[in-house]
Amino acid sequence: MINATILIIGVTALFSIVAFSNGDLMYRFRHWPYQEARRGEYYRWITSGLLHADPMHLIFNMLTLYFFGRSVEGWFFEVFGGAGQVVYVLFYVLALAAASSATFYKYRNSPSFASIGASGATAAVLFASILLDPTNEIYLFILPIGIPGFIFAIFYLWYSNYAANHSRDNIDHTAHFFGAVFGFFFPLLLQPGLIGLFFKQLMGWVRYVFGS
Repeated sequence: MINATILIIGVTALFSIVAFSNGDLMYRFRHWPYQEARRGEYYRWITSGLLHADPMHLIFNMLTLYFFGRSVEGWFFEVFGGAGQVVYVLFYVLALAAASSATFYKYRNSPSFASIGASGATAAVLFASILLDPTNEIYLFILPIGIPGFIFAIFYLWYSNYAANHSRDNIDHTAHFFGAVFGFFFPLLLQPGLIGLFFKQLMGWVRYVFGS
C-alpha cells in the first residue's frame, strides 16, 4: 500500500513543477478570494495547495510534510485501521480548505491579493503531530538545537498572528495560523481523550526539566 504522505508529496511536487513554467495554471488555480467570491471558484481553496512559487518554497513545505506527516498518518491508521489513510488524506484536504477559507473572508474584497502554497495544510500536519507528541523536538535551519514542539507552537501562532496583521511580505500568514489551529483541533474531534494525554506529556516534561 502506498504511503499517503508520499502520495501527497508526489502529486503536489508534480503539479508544482509543471506550473513553474505554465503561467496559465498559476493563474487559474491560485487562491484568489476576490475572484472566488464573484465567480464561485471555491475549488481554488484546494488547488492553490498544489502550487508553489519556486523550488525552495516547494521543498520546504514538502520536507515539513515528510518529517511530520508520517507520524500523523500512523496515528490515523491506528485509529481507523485500513481506512486511516483515506481519513488522513481527507484531513489534509480539509486543512487546505480551512486555511484558505480564513484568507477568503479576510481578502474577499481585495482584488490584488492572491496566494499559493501548501503551507496551511503542512502547518495543520505539524500541529497535529504536536498534539500527539508535544515534547518532540523541532529543529529549525537557523538554530542548532531542538525546540520542544509545544514551545515552538506558541511562538509559531504568535508570529503568524502578528505577521498576518502587520507584515507586508506577501506571505499568507493568515492561512498559516488557521491551518495550524485546524490541525491541532481536528484529531480532538475524532478522539477527545487526546487532550488529556497532551497535558500528561507536558506535565511529564515539566517534572523532567524542573524536577518533581
